Amino acid sequence: MKDLLVPYYEHPAVRPAEWDALVAAAPRLYGVVLNPASGPGERPDPGFAAVAGRLRAAGVRVLGYVDTAYGRRPLADVLGELDRHRDWFGTDGVFLDQAAAAEGEFAYYRRLATAVRGLGRGTLVLNHGTAPHPSYARVADVLVTFEGTWAAYRRKPPPPWKGTDVRLCHLVHAAPADADAAALAGERGAALHCAVPGTGDHPWGTLPNGLAPAPGAR
Repeated sequence: MKDLLVPYYEHPAVRPAEWDALVAAAPRLYGVVLNPASGPGERPDPGFAAVAGRLRAAGVRVLGYVDTAYGRRPLADVLGELDRHRDWFGTDGVFLDQAAAAEGEFAYYRRLATAVRGLGRGTLVLNHGTAPHPSYARVADVLVTFEGTWAAYRRKPPPPWKGTDVRLCHLVHAAPADADAAALAGERGAALHCAVPGTGDHPWGTLPNGLAPAPGAR
């Protein structure tokens, strides 16, 4: 069952065993978010190009990360970064971070989605981190309706989704090793999830619980 959408923000040369573990987990992966430098970076990176190719060969979507600054970034800048992701790393989808959630910003994302679809960039994921206005379900394949700590996820679950049919995803960090995030996400209507042990400002430098390589692996 492909129920994991994994943002993993480490360089393949620094964490080769972890990227090997991700490729080995392909049967469970809906997609992996590729983020060389808070976006595609200023030039092609052979290490990221190689792991992107391995993931695609294993049947995994590769989603290019771009920050939208809650609808404040110029569309041309966002689309330019998506072009670089596709040209340099062969991405077949997009992961738009810091997506606005209010109805007032929907027009920006509708225009962005139209451009993404028109240029054949594949799967579109919007990371709101909270439940957005239902209109966003009309333009995306996946909506991330929760991003936060395991403690917050358990204490205050996302409100029930009241929009149209769309895949929902919950991204959880600071998750203990015994956290059953898959079961909890399923109970809360999310077909996709990712729960990692990482904490602090860079939690997505760790793999989901259960996927990390054995200590000492290279």
